[in-house]
Amino acid sequence: MSILSITFHTTENRIPEWDLYMENELHQMAENLMDVDRYIISDVETGMLNEGKNTNLFLVFASSDLRQQFMESEMLNIEERIAGKFGQDVMIFPTFLNPK
Repeated sequence: MSILSITFHTTENRIPEWDLYMENELHQMAENLMDVDRYIISDVETGMLNEGKNTNLFLVFASSDLRQQFMESEMLNIEERIAGKFGQDVMIFPTFLNPK
């Protein structure tokens, strides 16, 4: 098992638009990912965030090879789509989570 955590940080002024995008397009995109065994989309609640909003997309893959292939193809497409719609107002931070 291999997990990819993608954090989307949205600036305060784009939160309503991001919430609509997340509920419609991001959910649909995650549903259609071929090599993903499971996924979770969640809002991040933290006292460390003073402005804006963080959303996490956790993707579970059967292997680290499938996760790497995702990073080299689908991740680029996701970044491109979100940049086209939100520009610099949504920043994307992928993080590899490796079970111990």
